[in-house]
Amino acid sequence: MKTYALRLEPGQDLRLNLEAFAQQQAIAAGFVLTAVGSLRVATLRFAGRAVATAIDGPCELLSLSGLLSAQGAHLHGAIACTDGRVLGGHIALGCIIYTTAEIVMGDCPNLCFRRELDPQTGYRELAIDTQA
Repeated sequence: MKTYALRLEPGQDLRLNLEAFAQQQAIAAGFVLTAVGSLRVATLRFAGRAVATAIDGPCELLSLSGLLSAQGAHLHGAIACTDGRVLGGHIALGCIIYTTAEIVMGDCPNLCFRRELDPQTGYRELAIDTQA
């Protein structure tokens, strides 16, 4: 396993920058090990909803999990609002860093993640290839 550490700065888009990093590093089968930070705006797509919701911050980024590849990312996260409410969902574009995001990722060199349309779910779902 290869590991990477990344710090995002104020104003950067969490998802956009993680996807760009995966492409720049040619990460074929990446995953988030840990992440903490804060968001000025958190844009989450909640379960069963077609459209993401923007939550004005500041918010604490409590957790981030998911998979990364050159084809993009599938990320879920949990945030804490200023009143202590905790919300979670699919991380969408528009999660803007407030002060920092500190992220550690791994990459499995013997795997390759890609996304294929699954006729049963209607979504681009994970397909896994083994690299020799």
